[in-house]
Amino acid sequence: MTDDLVHLCSAPQWDAARRSGELRPDSLDAVGFVHLSTPDQVHLPANRLYTGRTDLLLLRIDAARLSSPVRWEPGAPSDPAGMVFPHLYGPLPVAAVISVTSYPCGPDGSFPPRGS
Repeated sequence: MTDDLVHLCSAPQWDAARRSGELRPDSLDAVGFVHLSTPDQVHLPANRLYTGRTDLLLLRIDAARLSSPVRWEPGAPSDPAGMVFPHLYGPLPVAAVISVTSYPCGPDGSFPPRGS
């Protein structure tokens, strides 16, 4: 699997993470992991969860800096057959984030696949 991992969050979530040293999205308590993606698949959860959002940030993560395990597991039933997503079984350390860029939706509110 790839070491090129990303995570989507809002600017306030990222600001809070920078203050505390780690990002703990609601999914960590709800399902026990942080949802991650590869750059080529991030548009799938973005379209499922964040259609129309113009305030998202894309966090690029250095997998070697993660201290909790990453497991590659199926995503939603609507994802392409056989596709697996990286799930981080612990908080995302701010020190593992190597870049932060905006990730706005397109004019129609959707997020196109990478390279589109």
